[in-house]
Amino acid sequence: MTDLSTDFKGRILAVESLPALPSTLYEVTRLMEQPDASTEQIAKVISYDQALTSRVLRMVNSPIYGFPGRISSLQHAIMLLGFNVIRSLIISTVAFDAMNKSMRGLWEHSMGCSLCSAEIARLIGKENPEEFAVAGLLHDLGKAVFMLQLPDAGREVSWLVETKDLPFFDAESAILGFSHDRINKWLGEHWNLPLIIREGMIYHHDPMSAQFYPDVAAAVQLADFLVRLFGCGYGGDESVGAVDPRSLKVLGMNQKSLEKLLDSVGTQLFSVIAQYGN
Repeated sequence: MTDLSTDFKGRILAVESLPALPSTLYEVTRLMEQPDASTEQIAKVISYDQALTSRVLRMVNSPIYGFPGRISSLQHAIMLLGFNVIRSLIISTVAFDAMNKSMRGLWEHSMGCSLCSAEIARLIGKENPEEFAVAGLLHDLGKAVFMLQLPDAGREVSWLVETKDLPFFDAESAILGFSHDRINKWLGEHWNLPLIIREGMIYHHDPMSAQFYPDVAAAVQLADFLVRLFGCGYGGDESVGAVDPRSLKVLGMNQKSLEKLLDSVGTQLFSVIAQYGN
């Protein structure tokens, strides 16, 4: 008997239909594996793709990373954010296309989650808010790719969400036998994303199951909650799920820090809505 999840995995990761990564990414990855590779070399490779360069710089200069409008070169961006974040941002350009094609409002939702994840990381004193931001940006990538790769199953999921008032996560489980968190795992491994970003993507519904980076998964869970609370974009359903109290404990947050977070992200989320909303 064929394992249903194995069958779906093969169809979701089908090379001929999976959103194609830019060819530039493979050269960037090759250079990153060389210990003597320089930021100048990597920036030069990316710059050959002008459309990709424009997208990466636009993302880097967004409010998410905290220095809007100040970064004018790829080399500067790589020095500030690091190779892994830049590589993940290149992959996010694929996410941008996939999300826009599959689910209206998902990119806006993901941008908001990215912004909030970074803000949470800064608030609790993390040194790497950029990686939190990328995990937030890609946390629903599995939804986009699933809807793109399996449109018939996607329509069934949407029907359950609309008619039975199910959360998207539960509707996916009912139709597929698993949810987008597992698809995130497959995609993260398929594209060899850094573990810190993969764990944020995979465990944002269950941060305590993250083996190495429960703080990133917890930040993404809280960010997802805030984005839904503010009505930023559309994550596939209208529900606003509860935040696991253990997530707040992992993040070292209390009522006072939550209020501070709400104050800091509110205006920024409305900016995302104004920029990306329809």
